[in-house]
Amino acid sequence: MPHDHSHQLNNYNRAFAIGISLNVIFVVIEASYGVVAGSLALIADAGHNLSDVFSLLLAWGANRLATKSSGENRTYGYRGATILASLFSSALLLVALGGIAWEAFGRLFDPQPVEGSIIIWVAAIGVVINAATAMLFMSGQRHDLNIRAAYLHMVADAGISLGVVIAGAAILVTGWLWLDPLLSILIVLVILIGTWRLLKESINLSMAAVPESLRISEIKDYLSTMPDVSELHDLHVWALSTTEIALTAHLVTRRRNIDNQFLLEIQQQLHDRFGIEHVTIQLESDASENSCRLNRPECI
Repeated sequence: MPHDHSHQLNNYNRAFAIGISLNVIFVVIEASYGVVAGSLALIADAGHNLSDVFSLLLAWGANRLATKSSGENRTYGYRGATILASLFSSALLLVALGGIAWEAFGRLFDPQPVEGSIIIWVAAIGVVINAATAMLFMSGQRHDLNIRAAYLHMVADAGISLGVVIAGAAILVTGWLWLDPLLSILIVLVILIGTWRLLKESINLSMAAVPESLRISEIKDYLSTMPDVSELHDLHVWALSTTEIALTAHLVTRRRNIDNQFLLEIQQQLHDRFGIEHVTIQLESDASENSCRLNRPECI
């Protein structure tokens, strides 16, 4: 039936630990070389990379919280923490991209010389470390917004560092100082597309919207066309976390005898067809004279 989410999260625990360790090491290296080379750019970028470490810690913490058991005050546990983390992380990434774009536009109109080959080599190290960290989350980012937020942070840093390497090498050959800020702006625009979508999905999930991977019309078609089901109402589908989906629905049935096998079949089909983990079905008899209070147009 349900996926083993705790096993998935344990895999991510290892990925987060490795990613955070690599990036902390890089922050120390970049800041140290920035001081040695007298490069404010390297020191500033080290500060930016430190914010990415914070983003990784945020995503990791949310994943850990999602495994905590439910209680009397939080009947769904802390699963929603992953949605909040992806929302906050995407907003933080937009701020970071805005800062990079602002600096790049400034340098576009007032080009500054590259401060030496040492910056290119440090940026190359950044490409390797950030790309390696992004690879740790590549498979999970397709199905989990929280993991996608961590992935995009690393891709953004790898892209910017790669831009520094390419532009730096090209400037040393051509002397065209405007290549560095122009390439940075182009990379920011590309990453902005994915970040904007991440922010949009995070906002939708935080407001209990139907996850984008589902089509509510297909779920309605399945439930309403089941044998002995005459009516469907009060259908709700929302995300419990960035990996788990819940559904509640009222089914009016012609059956006189309700068995658990009927409910089990519905749960299994909703899981297999739509990936819905947490299913709650209320069955109502069409022979009853009393209609459901939630079967009214004004009800959500």
